[in-house]
Amino acid sequence: MRMFLETNYQAYTVDESQKYCDSTGASPSEPVENGETEMSPEESWEHKEEISEAEPGSGSLGNGRLPEESTHEMMEEEEETPKPKSVVGPPGAPKKVHVNVVFVGHVDAGKSTIGGQIMYLTGMVDKRTLEKYEREAKEKNRETWYLSWALDPNQEERDKGKTLEVGRAYFETEKKHFTILDAPGHKSFVPNMIGGASQADLAVLVISARKGEFETGFEKGGQTREHAMLAKTAGVKHLIVLINKMDDPTVNWSNERYEECKEKLVPFLKKVGFNPKKDIHFMPCSGLTGANLKEQSDFCPCYIGLPFIPYLDNQPNFSRSVDGPIRLPIVDKYKDMGTVVLGKLESGSICKGQQLVMMPNKHNVEVLGILSDDVKTDTVAPGENLKIRLKGIEEEEILPGFILCDPNNLCHSGCRFDAQIVIIEHKSIICPGYNAVLHIHTCIEEVEITALICLVDKKPGEKSKTQPRFVKQIKYEPSALRPLKTSLRWMRVRQLQLEKLKLVPEKD
Repeated sequence: MRMFLETNYQAYTVDESQKYCDSTGASPSEPVENGETEMSPEESWEHKEEISEAEPGSGSLGNGRLPEESTHEMMEEEEETPKPKSVVGPPGAPKKVHVNVVFVGHVDAGKSTIGGQIMYLTGMVDKRTLEKYEREAKEKNRETWYLSWALDPNQEERDKGKTLEVGRAYFETEKKHFTILDAPGHKSFVPNMIGGASQADLAVLVISARKGEFETGFEKGGQTREHAMLAKTAGVKHLIVLINKMDDPTVNWSNERYEECKEKLVPFLKKVGFNPKKDIHFMPCSGLTGANLKEQSDFCPCYIGLPFIPYLDNQPNFSRSVDGPIRLPIVDKYKDMGTVVLGKLESGSICKGQQLVMMPNKHNVEVLGILSDDVKTDTVAPGENLKIRLKGIEEEEILPGFILCDPNNLCHSGCRFDAQIVIIEHKSIICPGYNAVLHIHTCIEEVEITALICLVDKKPGEKSKTQPRFVKQIKYEPSALRPLKTSLRWMRVRQLQLEKLKLVPEKD
C-alpha cells in the first residue's frame, strides 16, 4: 500500500529534540551548544591521510622508495580494487550545472548495466578496469553482469546481481555534471528507492523490452508502476523512459515491440500525473552494447531523437533557489576527523567557516570543510551533493532527516499536521488510529492518523460535509496526521509518501 499527500516539504523536520532533552538538560526551544570536536578549523580534511602515508613502519625506505616486494603487492592490490575516476575540472574553469539523475524500474531491467555503460562511455571507468570486471564476472558465470559492477561495489550485490542500496557515481558532459543514483528495483528495498528519488532532479525509468520481462514488471506486483508513482510523488517533474534490452533475441530491435511498450506505459504515466507531451521522453537502447546511449544507433531507424547522454546534456537548467534560506536535509553521517554529514543542498548557499543550526535539536554548528562530489571546495550552491565536516555536534546526535538551516531562518518543526492523502493501492480500510511510515525528503518516521476530516471529490475538488469514519481506495481525504502547516514564497512543493507499517521482529 502506498498513500501520497502534498505539502510544503522543506518547511518541516520531524521533531526529535525531546530525545535529547534528558541527556543535555536543555529545553528543545533553546539552542544547545555542544562540545567541540578534536579537529580545529585550520586542520586540513586530508591531514589524516597525509599522516598515515608518512608514518614509519609502513614499508617505505629512507630514500622514499618502496621495496620491490611491497611495490608488487601494491600493484596487485590496486588491480583488485580499481575505482572510478573523480570528476575534477581544470583550475579556473567555470563550475558546471549539477544534476542528480535517479535510475528506477523493475528488478533486472538493466539499471546498473546502463549506469556502468555510461561510466565507461564518458571515460569515468577505463577499459582496463572494465576488462577486469568482465574476467571476474565470467569466473562466476555472470558474463552479462560486469558493467553493473561499476555501480555495485558491494560484494553481496555482485554475488546476488541485485542492487540493495542506492548506488552513486559521477560523470560529466560538455555542459553539465551528473550524479547517477542507481535505485534498487526489488520490492523489498522500496524505502531505499524513495531515498534516492527524493534527491533527484530527473528520473530515468528503465524498462526491459524482453518478452515476458516487461509484462512481469508492469503488471500488479511489479515495480515499474510503483517506481513511476514514487518518482512523481518525490517531486520529479521530467521522466525519461529507456526501453532497454532492444538487442535481445526475443526483440531484435523490433519497432512493433517498442511501440507496444509505449502504448501500455503512456496511459498509466498520464494517470500518475506526468504530461505525455511535456514531461515524458521515450527512447530505445541497449545497456549491454551501449547502443543509443552516446551515439545514434542504426538498429532503430524509427527513433530520430538525440541519444541518451546528449539528450541529458541539452536539457534546460533547473531553477535553483540561490537566495533562499539554507536547507540541507541530512542523508547520512559518520566520524572522520570530526562529524561529517551528507546531503543535497536544496536551497541557499553554504561556505566554509559559516555558522549554521542543525534542526530540530537546534545545535549551533560551524562548517569546517566541504566536499562537493568528493572535490574540496569553499562555497557551494543549491543542487550539489555535499559532504560537510561540522564543529559543535557529535555524530550520534544527528539522525537522517535532520536539516541544516540558516540561524536567521530556521525550518519549522512539529509533531502534528493536516495533509491531503491520495490512496493509490491499499486492500484494507483506513480509520483513526491507523499506523503508517511517513517518507518526507530524507526523513522516515512512524506516524498515526488521528482523525479523518473530510472526503474530497477528485475532479471538482468538493469536500464532503460529513466527517468519514473510514476510507478505502481511490479516495482523497485530508487527515490529521501529526508537523505544522506553513506557507513561504521560496518553498519547493513536494509530496510525501506513506507506506503500510510492517513490524519485523528483531534478530538476536
